[in-house]
Formats: sequence, structure tokens, C-alpha cells
Amino acid sequence: MKRVLTLLLTFLSTFIMKAQEQNPPVKVAVIGLTHTHVHWILGRENRGDIELVGIVESNTDLAERYTKQHGLSMDLVYPTMEALMENVQPEAVTAFGTIYDHLSVVEFFAPKGIHVMVEKPLAVSLDHAKKMQALAKKHKIHLLTNYETTWYGSNLKTYEMVHQDKMIGDIRKIVVHDGHPGPKEIGVNEEFLEWLTDPKYNGAGALTDFGCYGANLATWLMKGERPQSVFAMTATNKPDIYPKVDDEATIVLQYPKTQVIIQASW
Repeated sequence: MKRVLTLLLTFLSTFIMKAQEQNPPVKVAVIGLTHTHVHWILGRENRGDIELVGIVESNTDLAERYTKQHGLSMDLVYPTMEALMENVQPEAVTAFGTIYDHLSVVEFFAPKGIHVMVEKPLAVSLDHAKKMQALAKKHKIHLLTNYETTWYGSNLKTYEMVHQDKMIGDIRKIVVHDGHPGPKEIGVNEEFLEWLTDPKYNGAGALTDFGCYGANLATWLMKGERPQSVFAMTATNKPDIYPKVDDEATIVLQYPKTQVIIQASW
């Protein structure tokens, strides 16, 4: 029995090694460090599927803090996207700067055939989103948006129960609640807070920060069906903290036979 287990483990190890040889890690660069979801990349367990080849961040103090925190070398850091490309050749990039900057990242890397993943939401406006879409199609790259809730096992189970297991009938109403006490209240760092509360660079406040999750989940659960109408109402209940943006939002999507209510809150 022991010999069989030894042979089995040897086989599995050989198989994994060969699989890794056949599929070398994707060379990835990080563009911007101000969105704190970047820690999921910088602090990610090494699974052999990606290789971090560079970081673009003009704020040297921020770059030094984060590289030190995650045991990375400052040799990976470049001040601009141009400087990055002069030294390394990533196959894909992940954007963790302002939402407004997503367009410029796609404009720079798409013509080079480099795939792009941006942090949620995709863009600050429909105009930016359409330009990004056109660039991705023209240059045949993958353009992905990282919605954290996409990776929740509970949401995947919900989808399976509804669409595969048919445990309920047709969807009539979806209600999505997303929020926290507020970015300032939970202590996000200044580099993040500065643009997260700026309508130009974030698009809005809680409306985009948390409302985007519900829009993504509704689109998925409705299998890409477009709503017939969209209504949104926002409020700023804490103007002393968030004078420029909303901290409360309700979005209502009306489909032919389904209503979606998205509640976003700081």
C-alpha cells in the first residue's frame, strides 16, 4: 500500500511539473497601487500561474510601503508605463489606479496586444466604457473587470440553484445590499481616499463603489438580458465627510418580468 501511494504521489508530482512546463506563468504587470484591492495581487500565494514582472507607480513612498509589506523588490517599480515597457514585456496588466485612469491604461496597452484587467467598475462613464470596448475589439485583447463578488462561492451556489438545479421558478425580484460604514470610517489609506471621494476620478461615491456589484450580479443572474429601464436615487447623508459625492444610493432595474433593487451605502 505504501509503495502504491509513493508511486501515485510521484506520478502526480510529475504530472503537475509537466503541466507547469507546458503552461508557463503569465507575465503580469501592475499599473497603479492606489486602489487597495491591489493587495490581492501583491500578497497572492504563488501558485505558479502568474509572474509579477513590474509595477507602475509614481508615488515612491506608496511603492516603498507596499513592496516592503509584501517582500518585493523596488527594482520592480517604474514611474511610468513607458518606462515599464522599455524594460519588461508583460503579457497582461492589472490596473489598480483611479477608475478615470482605466481608459488611459487600455489606450496604452491595447495597441501593443497586451491584455488588461481593471478593478471594478469598468469606467467612470459610458463614453469611457465605449472607447475601451472599441480598443479591446480592434486590437483583439481581453478586457476584464474584477468584481470581488464574482468570486464568492455563495453567489456561484445561488446561480446553480436558480439556473441549473431549478430549485425556484422564474426570477421575479433580486435585491442586492452592498456597503460598509464608509471609506473614511473604516480607515482606508489617504492615497485611496483622495480619489475615491472625487466624482471625476471615481465617477461617484457609493453609487459606483458598491452599486456596480449589484449591476454585475443582476446582469449575470439575468444571463445578459438588458433591463427596460434604469432609475437611480442618491443622497449625501454625511456631507461633512463626503461633500463631493453620494454616500447612499438606490438603483432600480426593470426587466419585462423582473425587478432588481440595488442598495449601495457608505
